[in-house]
Amino acid sequence: MAIWNGRSRRKSTGGRYIQARKKRRYEVGRERQFTFLGEHSIKLYRTKGANSKSRVLSENFANVTDRKTGVTKKVKIVTVKQNPANPNYIQRNIMNKGAVIQTEIGLALITSRPGQHGMINAILLPPEDK
Repeated sequence: MAIWNGRSRRKSTGGRYIQARKKRRYEVGRERQFTFLGEHSIKLYRTKGANSKSRVLSENFANVTDRKTGVTKKVKIVTVKQNPANPNYIQRNIMNKGAVIQTEIGLALITSRPGQHGMINAILLPPEDK
């Protein structure tokens, strides 16, 4: 069954809405596809107006920016350390916006949306004092 992002047929109270029109093509959604840690793989999608989006399926590298120096480097990702979206994403090495990843130069916070932007951008987190 297709994912549909249109209005529900039911009100929050449980009553039914009267159907004013049928479903539209632009209301169809897509299945969720996660971005895993692994060899670079990307998938292209056609969107409205014959434009396209690229979705990262797996990636080994991230563009990490150091806020102190303003320098951006392409750095290898080691593992996913924290993911507020779902605790199970950590052990599965799933990356999305807001996830904290361990890179070769330290911990970084993902600021881009890999499923929308087609790349992984991150900012370097300051080292914690112990």
